[in-house]
Amino acid sequence: MTTTADYSEKIPNNVSLHEDRRLQRALESWQPNFLDWWRTMGPTLPTQDVYLRTAVNVGREGWAQFGHVAMPEYRWGIFLAERDPGRRVGFGEHKGEPVWDKVPGEYRADLLRLIVIQGDTEPASVEQQRNLGATAPSLYDLRNLFQVNVEEGRHLWAMVYLLHAYFGREGREEAEELLHRNSGSADAPRILGAFNEETPDWLSFYMFTYFTDRDGKYQLGTLKESAFDPLSRTCEFMLKEEAHHMMVGTTGVDRVVERTAQVMAENDTDDVAALGAIPLPVIQRYLNFHYSVSLDLFGGETSTNVANYYTAGLKGRWSEDRRQDDHTLADDSMMVDALVDGEIGELEVAALTGLNTDLRRQYINDCRGGVNRWNKILADAGLPQRLTLPHIAFNRRVGAFTGIEASPDGRPLTAGEWQQRKGEWLPTEVDKTYVRSLMRPVHERGKIAAWIAPPRNGINGQPFDYDYVHLA
Repeated sequence: MTTTADYSEKIPNNVSLHEDRRLQRALESWQPNFLDWWRTMGPTLPTQDVYLRTAVNVGREGWAQFGHVAMPEYRWGIFLAERDPGRRVGFGEHKGEPVWDKVPGEYRADLLRLIVIQGDTEPASVEQQRNLGATAPSLYDLRNLFQVNVEEGRHLWAMVYLLHAYFGREGREEAEELLHRNSGSADAPRILGAFNEETPDWLSFYMFTYFTDRDGKYQLGTLKESAFDPLSRTCEFMLKEEAHHMMVGTTGVDRVVERTAQVMAENDTDDVAALGAIPLPVIQRYLNFHYSVSLDLFGGETSTNVANYYTAGLKGRWSEDRRQDDHTLADDSMMVDALVDGEIGELEVAALTGLNTDLRRQYINDCRGGVNRWNKILADAGLPQRLTLPHIAFNRRVGAFTGIEASPDGRPLTAGEWQQRKGEWLPTEVDKTYVRSLMRPVHERGKIAAWIAPPRNGINGQPFDYDYVHLA
């Protein structure tokens, strides 16, 4: 396998696709269906071309080229990270054995399920974001949206390649289903709940790319540890692209908070809605919603399925090679979040069954970094207000806290209290209507909407006022 992508092929790739004509024909027959999906469910704003990065290799010396590309002509491809010929399984009962180049029969169903679930999230986010271009606050932001979209499309290709190459007819059928399900559909929704939620405005988009794409980072990180080497190498390369998506979210929220802080300081008021900025309580409610929904993506606090995935070598832990234990966990225990006699607390469980909690805690610690960034912006503006992450039991619909309601500070609530007060903590219709009222497009080069601060840096060394997008 070479690290440089072959762009002479109909499907750019670095997996020597031309050497397997049957697989090549199967993927080339799927390609028109993908393009039909992109035309019908992808971005709705007409463009001539967009300043995009395109993968050209996966090595350490650089992997992307930038240039203006007509989005329907973007060269979606199949790229796996470089193969380590000496790589061995790092955890579970196969620890120390050579990694697998083929799917072991006893793990086929589980691997298929993991790949399908990951694959289903990729087109879902494109569908959720398809109308955002019409209300972009600047051409810089519009370009970033489209970069996220085309890379989510490429991540779909990454999973579809694995399905076609390693799972036969069943894999091909699952690849077709990835295009038939649609975000929010009543008849054929996406598999995970967060990917059926609306992304109707740019504050939602920034929160989604900060919180929900960050979940994607951690899920990909566990699959990167997989003993199934093609999956591991696929996810390793996807993580490079995922970093940009999280940058869009992190700096997007940065800039919303910065602009709100500026308006508050300049006018000596907390009530900035009349001045065209987004009030901090509204930002907090959006944060609460997207964070809590993203926590659900990690599943229940305990899971025998995840324990089995780990023992089998299918899915590891975040930064598995940095863990100071035996990497089998057969005799270990851990504390997990739980309801104990009706109270929010913790229980001791076998470490293997608590791996969802372990991953969720890694994610929570990472999310705190963003909140610290945003609070530094407020502090630098001389403001006393601070943003916070809500309690892990707040607004949960998956796991140990599904059957209860809790306030953002972790106080258990009756159903009546929740109904009476949830508008203090989650976006209300008034909030959503106000935020949508600010979503007026700014498609003029070098200009930006009044509710968000400009970025500190452009893309690939270009200035903010570069012609990132040419509209049709």
